[in-house]
Amino acid sequence: MNNIQRWDHELIFQYIEPGSSVLDLGCGSGELLARLIKDKQVRGQAVETDPLRVSEAIQNGTAVYQKDLDLGLEEFNSKSFNYVVLEKTLQVLYRPMLVLEEMLRIGQVCFISFPNFSYKGVVEKFIQTGRMPVTASLPHQWHDTPNIHLFTLYDFLDWLGDYRVEVVEGIAYDGKNVRSLVLPEDGSEAEELLFVLRFDQER
Repeated sequence: MNNIQRWDHELIFQYIEPGSSVLDLGCGSGELLARLIKDKQVRGQAVETDPLRVSEAIQNGTAVYQKDLDLGLEEFNSKSFNYVVLEKTLQVLYRPMLVLEEMLRIGQVCFISFPNFSYKGVVEKFIQTGRMPVTASLPHQWHDTPNIHLFTLYDFLDWLGDYRVEVVEGIAYDGKNVRSLVLPEDGSEAEELLFVLRFDQER
C-alpha cells in the first residue's frame, strides 16, 4: 500500500463494519468518524479536548463533546461500543495507562496508532545533530511539542504483555509503505504503528 496523508485513517475505515458503533477519542476535526457515519452508517460518538477542533468536528457533522481524556471515561458503559479509536494521541496524554484501560473496557475492538520514538530516522537525527528531531511524524520543535510521553514499539509491547490484551493485528508504516508488523526489525524500521487490539478476559 502506498503512502497516503493519513494511512491509519484508511486502514481503520476499511476494518470497521457497516452499521457498527464507534467511539473516536481525540477525534481532532472528526474527519474519520464523519466519513464512517456517511459511508458506513455507523453510530458514532467522538470526544475531543481542543475547543477549536470540537467546533470543526461539529461542522463536519460529527457528534462530539469536549472533555479531557485524562479525566477518564466513566460515562461510557463497558463494551458499549464495537470499536474505540485513539489515533496519534497516546503520547500527548498525562494518564495514558488510564485511557488505555478505559478503551479496553468500553470497546470490543480498539485501534491505537502512535509514532515510534525508536524509529531510526529519529534516533539518527538526534545523534547527528544533538537536537530533538523534527520529522514528518514528529513535526514540532522541542518547545512547542504536545508529546509528553515518549515511548517505543517495545515499550508498547511490554504494556500488552502486562495486560490480558490480544493483538488482532499490528501494522507498521516505514515512511513510504504500510505493511504488517515485523519483529524485531520494526523496533527501528517503523516510523508509525497501528495496533488492532481486543481484551481477552479469559487469559
